[in-house]
Amino acid sequence: MAAPEIYAVALPTPLRRSFDYLAYDPQDLLSQKPDIPAQVGMRVRVSFRHQVLVGVIIEIKDHSDFEPHQLKAVDKLLDAEPLLDKELLSLCQWAANYYHHPIGEVLAAAIPVALRQGEPAALQQEKAWQLTEQGQDTELESLKRAPKQQQMLAQLRQEIATTGSPRVLNKDLLLTNPNRSALKALSDKKLIEATSIVPDADRTLPILKEAAQTLNPEQQAAFEQIELGHYACHLLYGTTGSGKTEVYLQAIDRVLEQGKQALVLIPEIGLTPQTLGRFQRRFNRPMAVLHSALNDSERKQAWLLASQGRADIIIGTRSAIFTPLKQSGIIILDEEHDTSFKQQDGFRYSARDLATLRSQRLNIPLILGSATPSLESYYNARQGRYKLLPLTQRAGNAKPPAIELIDLKRQSLKEGLSQALIEAMEQHLLASGQVLVFINRRGFAPTLLCHDCGWLSQCPNCDARLTVHQNPSHLHCHHCDYQRPLIHQCPTCNSRELHCVGQGTERTETLLQNRFPDFPVIRVDRDSTRRKNAMQNIVDEVNRGEPCLLVGTQMLAKGHHFPNVTLVAIIDADGGLFSTDFRGAERMGQLMLQVAGRAGRAEKPGKVLIQSHLCDHPLLQTLLRQGYSAFADFLLQERQLSQLPPMRHMALLRAESTRPENALELLQQARTLAQQISPSDNELQYLGPLPAPMEKRNDRFRYQLQLHSGHRGRLHQLLQVLIAQLEQHPLSRRTRWSIDVDPQDMS
Repeated sequence: MAAPEIYAVALPTPLRRSFDYLAYDPQDLLSQKPDIPAQVGMRVRVSFRHQVLVGVIIEIKDHSDFEPHQLKAVDKLLDAEPLLDKELLSLCQWAANYYHHPIGEVLAAAIPVALRQGEPAALQQEKAWQLTEQGQDTELESLKRAPKQQQMLAQLRQEIATTGSPRVLNKDLLLTNPNRSALKALSDKKLIEATSIVPDADRTLPILKEAAQTLNPEQQAAFEQIELGHYACHLLYGTTGSGKTEVYLQAIDRVLEQGKQALVLIPEIGLTPQTLGRFQRRFNRPMAVLHSALNDSERKQAWLLASQGRADIIIGTRSAIFTPLKQSGIIILDEEHDTSFKQQDGFRYSARDLATLRSQRLNIPLILGSATPSLESYYNARQGRYKLLPLTQRAGNAKPPAIELIDLKRQSLKEGLSQALIEAMEQHLLASGQVLVFINRRGFAPTLLCHDCGWLSQCPNCDARLTVHQNPSHLHCHHCDYQRPLIHQCPTCNSRELHCVGQGTERTETLLQNRFPDFPVIRVDRDSTRRKNAMQNIVDEVNRGEPCLLVGTQMLAKGHHFPNVTLVAIIDADGGLFSTDFRGAERMGQLMLQVAGRAGRAEKPGKVLIQSHLCDHPLLQTLLRQGYSAFADFLLQERQLSQLPPMRHMALLRAESTRPENALELLQQARTLAQQISPSDNELQYLGPLPAPMEKRNDRFRYQLQLHSGHRGRLHQLLQVLIAQLEQHPLSRRTRWSIDVDPQDMS
């Protein structure tokens, strides 16, 4: 009897390896050889230590480093065909190696929760109705004594004739004629019969529902550069309102004509309804949506629809980069500069970088779109690695907004607002315009201060102050989520002279409500948009066009379309100029221009007023007077002089512990080991170990070690050996530590 096959199985554990299992146990009469031949990419259920886990077969072999009697047999083979095809499995294995993360956890991140818990990889079906032979032949006149049944039968026939499909979904019939009893009566008379189908669009319909817009010369030139069936990374660098989305849509139209799929990644869940709505108005094609707000069954359904080729357009946030594509045609990343495309904990991958690799392997085009590209993408375009597709003009008749700086020096401020800004708001509201007020700090005020002794509301768990919130009234740490009731007496000196210091969205909202009582004030931040559909309801309210004031954080800069906003007010432009993060200035410039781009998006001319104490700062002057390209060139020169990314490659080793000496000692040991591993590599540079910008967070002390190199391959060779040695160090078991390759957040 032939020996059973051996499966190398990736399991969702923090161990950086796969585990060998027998296909079946030849010594156990109850253990049976699988009926279906196993393949790489299939799931198996196995016993692992004292638990049962679901893993993925990543290799099938005939030998193991362990003796056969030492190996367990799999409990069950869960799939009849691979859940992960070779392309997607290879992408996950590459990501595990590049980001130095356990392969089992990488695969778990790529697969929807329901599937990684072992649920069958089967699509949910929905109830539908179809005509019987008798129902096809029956004259409607014969039902004249049952008018509701006659109406329902006529509607079913009409739906079948219109769609060309012999089956009509139950929910579609009841949408226009909510009469369940009529359906039951027709079924009892054998005129119709119930069936089940997977909802799908009729591909006999024309692709386009809404006519494509006529492209302007710049859009047309960009569109013609996008060649299907070949890899190229296109940086669609278009000023806000320049019509990047129309270029996406027309490129997708060509993809659909070839019977291929399009994967569209967007940075925020809040943008999904807006993006989906525009795509649905345009295309008669099935779409799948993937984001973290879906429940497990919804996410599984969307993932399988894409996997089986039943969804032609897939729209999702960061993790949708792992969506299987049966007929891949194009990948698009909108707002590619957005930091939410980089996972900041656990498996710290970049969806943008994985999209580049995946497009290259699939030999399909990739479009990275932004009005303010990341310096990495901008630099790659400058170096010729990406194709630069510029869009410098706003689409249609929209005019670019006029931008003015308001110098705050020696001005009296009302809750952070200058008199000139308040007067401008009043002018635009009285002219039936809408005003957007940007303040990137939620809550009422950043801290509570005792006027008598100087006490500040400090978080007991973090090196951060508690933010004052008024709705509901409490103190809140935005880093560890610690909360306590708002106090009215100083805990140090018992004084009642406690003052809210600084500005937040709630405070600005209150001020504007008092100053402009005749106009609605709408706050947009994480607190006001927690409920399902809250963001879409706000967008709908604003787009009704009535004069109003929008007050919000960077959520307002995430690509939302507010065509009636005529004035954008940026309350404080100075914060990003003093960031401890070397990317702080880049983020400041991107955020400022993205917010400014909300003004004057339609026929109405827009204006942007920016308050600053540093109006002559060279970065501000370059950004506002010369534009983003000159600003990016200026920053790239600084990065070159400082030997920072994108000119060099970087990895960040983080360690944290309830005992600061443990974290510090582990990183000191890591630096010593790294220098021993590569003693003569002059390309490698080390910075640290140093305390993180916020040293204490959630009762843990945090330290960092930066590793820089001009040679990516040598940096990864070092990391591979270093991680293996660190895992053997006793402190690594008592200290939480991680590797972040190409870090985007230095906090």
